[in-house]
Amino acid sequence: MAPTDRDAAAPGALPTLTHVTVPASPATAGPTLPLRPELAGLEPYGAPQLDVPVLLNVNENPYAPSEAVVADVAAAVAQATRGLNRYPDRDFEALRADLAAYLLAESGVALGVEQLWAANGSNEVMLHLLQAFGGPGRTALSFAPTYSMYPEYARDTSTAWVAGRREDDFSLDVDVACAAIAEHRPSVVLLASPNNPTGTALPAATVRAVLDAAAAVPGGCVVVVDEAYGEFRRRGTPSALELLADHPHLAVSRTMSKAFGLAGARVGYLAASRALVDTLRVVRLPYHLSAVTQAVARAALAHSAELMAQVGSLRDERDALVRWLRERGLQVADSDANFVLFGLFEDRHAVWQGLLDRGVLIREVGPPGWLRVSVGTPQETRAFQDALVEVAGL
Repeated sequence: MAPTDRDAAAPGALPTLTHVTVPASPATAGPTLPLRPELAGLEPYGAPQLDVPVLLNVNENPYAPSEAVVADVAAAVAQATRGLNRYPDRDFEALRADLAAYLLAESGVALGVEQLWAANGSNEVMLHLLQAFGGPGRTALSFAPTYSMYPEYARDTSTAWVAGRREDDFSLDVDVACAAIAEHRPSVVLLASPNNPTGTALPAATVRAVLDAAAAVPGGCVVVVDEAYGEFRRRGTPSALELLADHPHLAVSRTMSKAFGLAGARVGYLAASRALVDTLRVVRLPYHLSAVTQAVARAALAHSAELMAQVGSLRDERDALVRWLRERGLQVADSDANFVLFGLFEDRHAVWQGLLDRGVLIREVGPPGWLRVSVGTPQETRAFQDALVEVAGL
């Protein structure tokens, strides 16, 4: 079974390593491979990558970088290329300083360079966190439905995975969350806000309550608030960055893939206390962030004001899409992201396939009956709407 659309893996400790026989074709027959049992029969991450006119399935920014961004990135890469015979800055301090300046402008939170960390996508940031704070005999806790890769990070680091449940409206009950933390005593709690696939954001009071409960866990517990879609939050929705000063066991993860339109560059980062960031320096591979990646990220950050204006237009497009779907009698989760979860459909796969047959690719993910669509350009959104009217008879 592919892991991409799964809400959560089964709870409990992961099995220890034993030798297993991997079925092999005659062309590959040979010695037994000592595959970890929890990996047997699994397929790699595989969100559909299909050649269709309208791609609205993986929450990408629909707008390519401007020509000004392209020119500056190209110049920065050319400069970096001249020094590729040398290893890059291992601690990428210039990039971390740029990220701190950006977060000050975006969220009004002042952070020191030593409080920032970056890696090859927020996926690698999360893996660093689980490598540092997870592992055999430890537990990671989250609340489903949420990002389908969280249990995979746990699996890959031999961390036990426990998934509690959100409410029917996709909110997180504070008492339920705190009780789960007290029961399972996790070393890591993963909270996506805005959540994926629902798009819902967590109130600051909920995050504070989780932080307080985590602080009482014997041996310590790190709370990770994943704000991959944080720039798209609605006006008045706070960022967990505002809680960092008083909570040294908090980490706030961000990405340049979404708001910055740099999914192909693979740049993710987090903000946390200096002590927490220093632990990630222990588990990362040497020189993990290439000179080219650092150059691309810094060139893009220099255009953050331009990119944030674009984010505003995507927020407006999202809100208009939510209204349009609700006006046609569909249920829609409140969204602070660049995507919308909508339903309910008796046969959601038939709706997904019908849209695909009309050249529109969205995502069949989340609880039964729901579908997720990314916010596209006005033209792409109109194509989605026209196709949905035909398929669902709205």
